[in-house]
Amino acid sequence: MKINWYPGHMKKTKELLQDQLGLVDIVIEILDARIPCSSQNPQILKIISNKKSLIILNKSDLADESITVEWLNSFRKQNKTAIAVNSIDKKTASKVMLQLQHLYQEKAEQLKKRGRNPRPVRVMIVGVPNVGKSTLINLLAGKKRAQTGDKPGITKGKQWIKIHSTIELLDTPGILWPKFEDELVGIRLAQTGAIKDEILDIEELGLKLLEDLLLLYPQSIQKRYGNFASKEPIDVMKEIALNRGCVLRGFEIDFLRVSNILLDEFRGGKLGRMTLEKPSE
Repeated sequence: MKINWYPGHMKKTKELLQDQLGLVDIVIEILDARIPCSSQNPQILKIISNKKSLIILNKSDLADESITVEWLNSFRKQNKTAIAVNSIDKKTASKVMLQLQHLYQEKAEQLKKRGRNPRPVRVMIVGVPNVGKSTLINLLAGKKRAQTGDKPGITKGKQWIKIHSTIELLDTPGILWPKFEDELVGIRLAQTGAIKDEILDIEELGLKLLEDLLLLYPQSIQKRYGNFASKEPIDVMKEIALNRGCVLRGFEIDFLRVSNILLDEFRGGKLGRMTLEKPSE
């Protein structure tokens, strides 16, 4: 599956990050807890390398809890501050604020020594499309300040948002990179909805997802769709299609429809809490 995805606004976003980085104290990098490796943009890592940063594993309510713990431990071993959150949980706001205050404490003390009152912490939020940046901002602000949606590419330009007297946030559009050196990275991003479905082969994507889930979470698939006579992914997909009524005229399998069902139910957590990547891999 070849994925080419680098629209003009993403090039502008990369330039925006570079231009605005000098204005901020801390960078929040939001990753998808189901694919922490694939959702970490290598270009962003280069740009923010010298800044204090907070890694947020978002959508942790959809991810395998035990593997999320492995990821948090992995980041901590790299001396990186990382937390797992669900950006629609109200408790998340206080959890993030506490980490930001801790990261800013050293700079605040330096300002006090110079006889200056600490100013609000300036925070930049970055991440791939559809990872939940705007949802997190609205949660922190306590009201809708950033536009949200379930499709990638909602945020189009930078937005400075004052949370309260101590924190100012810079929201940025989701940014991917020009070429996925590892084809699996592109597939993982597509499976979780970071790339628009319109540019993909949905049937191939759905079959690949089913193949992965039969390997990683076979019991969850059986619980959702029933037991299968075959273990081959294509045959299992046919059985799911028949069970869900995804049949065209002449009893031909509607692979597009069943693929969309698989992708939608995975993305929505209906198949259970699942993570597609481990730190050990």
